[in-house]
Amino acid sequence: MEFQPGDASGPAWLGAPIDARSLFAPEHAALMATLRGLAPAEWDREAVPGWTVRDLAAHVLGDCYGRLARDRDHHASGPAPAPGETLETFIHRINQEWVTAFSRVSPAALIETLDLIGAQTTRFFESVDLDAPSLGVSWAGIDPAPMWLDSARDLTEFWTHRQQIRHAVGLPTDPDPRALTMVLDTFMRAVPHTLRTVDAPPGTQVRVEVEGPAGGAWTATATATATATAPGTRWTLAEPDAGRPAARVRLDAETAWRLCTRGIRPGTALARAGIEGDRALAEAACRVVSIVH
Repeated sequence: MEFQPGDASGPAWLGAPIDARSLFAPEHAALMATLRGLAPAEWDREAVPGWTVRDLAAHVLGDCYGRLARDRDHHASGPAPAPGETLETFIHRINQEWVTAFSRVSPAALIETLDLIGAQTTRFFESVDLDAPSLGVSWAGIDPAPMWLDSARDLTEFWTHRQQIRHAVGLPTDPDPRALTMVLDTFMRAVPHTLRTVDAPPGTQVRVEVEGPAGGAWTATATATATATAPGTRWTLAEPDAGRPAARVRLDAETAWRLCTRGIRPGTALARAGIEGDRALAEAACRVVSIVH
């Protein structure tokens, strides 16, 4: 699905635009405080399968450099997919290449570089035009995407990686609801794309509710809209909530964000969820994933 530059807010099925710009500075400050508080041995703890805390911090730095080069500096060079290489394979490959190259960099040097480049990235995002077309967001099914979604997507990545570092060293998820509210709202923009293969009568609604101070409710509605390239049912977050969804899924915030980032599998989330109505629709909604996976 493409976003046309003349559409100021992006396709309506993504839901109301959101503004994450003010959250980049506190998120960067929180990451730096976390990294500066690590003991030497904690840098070698596994943060995600195959990557240590140091690897994950290097990956965040690579993302910052990539964003600045591409969008601030309009730098055209860089890696490209190999013939026949999928987006997912390409991204995983270049991420690993970057992390491997940075294995020679000490944690102290990594902290100082990330502080510098991360601050520049924060200033870039604070200045963006939210209505402008930007990088595609594959898990939402749109390319190019409006900048409001693309920038919020980057905030979710920074926030998620910080939680993974916290967990690796025995700290819980940051309880501050300000960023998590934005993270969950962004993640739920994947629900219509998640349901894209689910046929349902027009007007059928699936509601995902996340409990707690950072939570909320998102209702996806089936429409009759179809095109030659997108046959069948289309789902949208733009329709008003009818009040009686065909399926309702209730999740706690910790389960919701871990599900969307595949920290837990859909079956685990379903076991923790409160489900009302059509079980098959609820199970389809719990396949939501809001990362390149």
